[in-house]
Amino acid sequence: MPFASIGGVTLHHRHIEATGTSRPIIFINSLGTDFRIWDDVVARLEGEMPMLVYDKRGHGLSDIGSGVRSIGDHVDDLSALIDHFGFDKVVLCGLSVGGMVAQGLYARRPECVEALILSDTAHRIGTAESWNSRIATVERDGIEAIADGVLKVWFTPDFHANRAAELAGCRNMLTRQALPGYIGTCMAVRDADFTDSARRIAVPTLCIVGDQDGSTPPDLVRALAGLIPGARFEVIRGAGHILCIEQPDALVALIRDFVASLPGGKHAHG
Repeated sequence: MPFASIGGVTLHHRHIEATGTSRPIIFINSLGTDFRIWDDVVARLEGEMPMLVYDKRGHGLSDIGSGVRSIGDHVDDLSALIDHFGFDKVVLCGLSVGGMVAQGLYARRPECVEALILSDTAHRIGTAESWNSRIATVERDGIEAIADGVLKVWFTPDFHANRAAELAGCRNMLTRQALPGYIGTCMAVRDADFTDSARRIAVPTLCIVGDQDGSTPPDLVRALAGLIPGARFEVIRGAGHILCIEQPDALVALIRDFVASLPGGKHAHG
């Protein structure tokens, strides 16, 4: 099991190497998940492009280190991972809070980001009131108390009706996350506002949303795309918030097409 101790935080990760391209894609998880949400995407892209998945600080098998208070804490870890692997330029693919981490990394180190794939995310997510209410509930009653509501926005009614085993597994993943990591990341999202920095993004950007996403609805993700100069906006049908689990084929098709459209295409070297 690959672990790296970076800046005093042990991060659980998986690096999937590939020949013929020098442009790694780094996948960044949503709140309350670990890197296994990308398994179906990685399996389809394996061999085509280098990929890195990792558990955010305070999630999965990664440490919480000194804690999580801001998106900047997660950006610290991502930045250190990029240096740890010696990556020159990367494509960042972030889901939900992962998309905020991607925006934060770009704002800090634009020179090392070749492109952004922002999935089911926004420049601002939720309100202070909604996050404070969630935090208070989780502090009092645990993640179990909000799990049913979260799963309703993660996946479509069709998924709930027909993919019961996967739904149960995703519920286990959510409810077994460490409370300090979950609560700290809720606070980080609550306090994050990338409205101004989104307008300064100057790399190719693809914004994607599930048509039934109840967490970051299509109009919100469309608004993010509208802030970013030249951003492309795509809606995946039959998907909720965690579309990498619900519709991996549709997501992979968009990723392949987008990466191939970048300068030098998917076979770039150097």
